[in-house]
Amino acid sequence: MQLTEITYDNARPIDGYGPGFFRVDGAVIEGPVLVTASAARSWGGVDDTAALTALAGEVDVILLGTGAVMTGAPAALMAEVEAAGMGIEPMASPSACRAYNVLLAEGRRVALAALAV
Repeated sequence: MQLTEITYDNARPIDGYGPGFFRVDGAVIEGPVLVTASAARSWGGVDDTAALTALAGEVDVILLGTGAVMTGAPAALMAEVEAAGMGIEPMASPSACRAYNVLLAEGRRVALAALAV
């Protein structure tokens, strides 16, 4: 079996997460997080739709981590993001972190907006 090391170049991968925090490219961010290949910061949660729609043109899809378990995303949030020309995929935050890293390594234009577990 041949193993290939994943490289992220200058992008910001999710290194880990735990109760109330995410570790992004070595830095710990408390609470909800918004991460793209070029930046990582605290996020205001599902009511902070402006932060997500501001990503239009930078990303094609937003992975929405809904916490420890998958729940549906608010309809208004989904509508605003889709109206801005992006897709949004809700899933549990651990799954969203893993999917974000895979898509990031593939060079995809993806963002992670996740609630802490």
